[in-house]
Amino acid sequence: MQFIQSTDKSLFLHSHHQNRVPYRNMMQSPESCVTLTNPTNKSVVLIPDDDDEIDIITDMAASIRAVEEILNYKFKNEKLLEQALTHSSCTDSPSYQRLEFVGDAALGLAISNFVYLTYPELDPGQLSLLRSANVSTEKLARVAVKHSLYKFVRHNTTSLDQKVKEFVIAVEQEEQAELHGGAMKAPKVLADIVESVVAAVYVDCHFDLKALWKIINGLLEPIITLDLLAQQPQPVTMLYELCQKEGKHVDIKHWRKEEKDIASVYVDGQFVVSATSENKENAKLHAAKAALTKLAYKHTSKLDLEVEPNTEFGGAKQMLNELCGRKKWPAPTYRIEKQVGPSHDRRFICSVHVAVAKGVVFVTGEEKMRVKEAENSAASAMIWGLQGSNLS
Repeated sequence: MQFIQSTDKSLFLHSHHQNRVPYRNMMQSPESCVTLTNPTNKSVVLIPDDDDEIDIITDMAASIRAVEEILNYKFKNEKLLEQALTHSSCTDSPSYQRLEFVGDAALGLAISNFVYLTYPELDPGQLSLLRSANVSTEKLARVAVKHSLYKFVRHNTTSLDQKVKEFVIAVEQEEQAELHGGAMKAPKVLADIVESVVAAVYVDCHFDLKALWKIINGLLEPIITLDLLAQQPQPVTMLYELCQKEGKHVDIKHWRKEEKDIASVYVDGQFVVSATSENKENAKLHAAKAALTKLAYKHTSKLDLEVEPNTEFGGAKQMLNELCGRKKWPAPTYRIEKQVGPSHDRRFICSVHVAVAKGVVFVTGEEKMRVKEAENSAASAMIWGLQGSNLS
């Protein structure tokens, strides 16, 4: 059973053993579609042995029924789903390429609506990061793996099977969900399948975006939230930002050796570390991760503060900016560390980072109703902490 928080609870309680039909235009908007799932209800992915082939379902009617059950949605026009499950290598049938085009746009807009309504305090840059994380090839490919969607796809190319099998095994070996890419780059075909299935639903719902979101939000779980993104910042971006704060120049160089791409990280012209992969972007990602470890950027330690309650003051962010300017430090950066409470009564805890000569100082503030207030709380704590240390 799946429960979705809503002002009209009768609309959002559904049994997964029933076929869901397209929703009417009175459907609630994405902001009320916060899905609460049972943490023990995990999808089981059967991993083939090294010598086995992936178990492909050849009966299209059976594939359609299986995917409808996964979606908990009954198609009015099953030909749409059949097309979504047909790879371009099958030249005797319409493939999912046109649907993929629509699905890419529809999914991007649905996620945009969701993050916009869920995070009213976020600026466009942060909203873009959340949207990108939730529609990336890496994210969508893991959705396909979670629901074993590939086995329902009709295709005539065996080379895809091996790539998908290797990726499924790699995903199963991950200690946590990799937001930016794991040991192996995700095969694009897996993300294409998800986009095509989304498009099939979208067209079958007469292009009703609210109805689409109601049907696919469970498929996409877990949705990447701001908290998850904060826990796993993009390694390449983090490497550049942290080096920039210390006035250092980062250069990542690439070259090809036989079947492998090699990425090497240089800081101020000095070699740091290299990483290899079959894909250029994956090699760059792993090189950045290794460089962050080798350069010991985990030295961004949290300042141990003992700030008395009610010592916050207005204008703390401006005062902290001025302090950093006087000390020739880079401008402080803020981040939402935690959100608590329901969407109508959400509260925020923010952190502030200041790069000083001895490292990067990290401080969290108090829980506040608004992001700006939470940032001001963190800035107040940082000022008090710096005054009581030998860093300022």
